[in-house]
Amino acid sequence: MNWLTLEDVTSLDEVISASFDSNLKAVAIFKHSTRCPISFAAKSRLELAWDFKDELPIYYLDLINFREISNEIAERFNIQHESPQILIVKNGECIHHASHISISAKEIAKLFNN
Repeated sequence: MNWLTLEDVTSLDEVISASFDSNLKAVAIFKHSTRCPISFAAKSRLELAWDFKDELPIYYLDLINFREISNEIAERFNIQHESPQILIVKNGECIHHASHISISAKEIAKLFNN
């Protein structure tokens, strides 16, 4: 799994722009609290089960250090902030989101297995 970091709002704009790339299935944003054991468990489960290569890049957002980006994500996609939380973005729209124990690489894979 190749985590890409999300550390400023400009980077968020770039992530959203990347979601329009026809060579990608979508982009994923994982919002993680380094202080939360549930977040740690969700991140570990993703790392073990993530079977996507470059076609679904995943961006890591450290909520403790970059909460303002999480707030911007919630506002732009009209989705309540949760931690941990994963969003799948395609063509600038959030097509899937999950939080806590509902975060699953298997569920994400189902989005693309038509």
